[in-house]
Amino acid sequence: MQSINCISLKASSSAKTDITIVVHDQRTNQEPTLGFSIKSQLGSPSTLLNAGKTTNFIFKIGGVAFSENDIEQINSIASRSKIMDRIAEVQNKNGTFEFIKTERQIFSNNLVLIDSLLPQILSQIVFDFYSSEFSHLTDLVDLVSGKNPLKFDIENEHKFYDYKIKRFLTDVALGMMPSKVWSGKYDATGGYLIVKENGDVLCYHIYNRNEFEDYLLNNTKLDTASSSRHGFGVIYQEDGNLYFNLNLQIRFTK
Repeated sequence: MQSINCISLKASSSAKTDITIVVHDQRTNQEPTLGFSIKSQLGSPSTLLNAGKTTNFIFKIGGVAFSENDIEQINSIASRSKIMDRIAEVQNKNGTFEFIKTERQIFSNNLVLIDSLLPQILSQIVFDFYSSEFSHLTDLVDLVSGKNPLKFDIENEHKFYDYKIKRFLTDVALGMMPSKVWSGKYDATGGYLIVKENGDVLCYHIYNRNEFEDYLLNNTKLDTASSSRHGFGVIYQEDGNLYFNLNLQIRFTK
């Protein structure tokens, strides 16, 4: 490590670039210095988007008036799939969930910068994750495409949701962080290096953008983080209304 001036096995959590490489580019006959993010499949699957209060989506519960006992009873559900079961219990009592906003405005603005409808699309995907058996993003995108909650004109089979989620995943992979103002400039300017379980290394270069975007969509899933740590999964009252937070965390699959 000393011989290659490496003082840490892990890059800062505030940086997407894990390694900086001078690439001998035969296509352009140039030698650009590019930053790559390294994702390893040797251990547990790494995250693409880390959980935090920064990635909470706030839903308003409507259509029902819960008593304090009702709220306590639902919040006390402690099954293995407690968040899904709490959502189901609200719906069984004729309650509805309406997306209001993200918990942190910076994250919302970052999403709007990428695509003005991303907050609404992601809120539907997050809700479907916690209320269905699906976790892989390909399945969740297919589900939201079938529902078409934003009423896109899909008569000619435009892949609105696929395209917008791929844009989101690419920007997260190469630079966007929920807690920081996103300027649109990539930090990992080269792409991704994937260390496979057998030790082989794959490179997904931004040159091959379509392959890179397909890789991100096909190899990621939503995951449930600690609800107590990140403040989601319980009914709470505010200004006379009932709310329920759900968290977005994206992890690579094996």
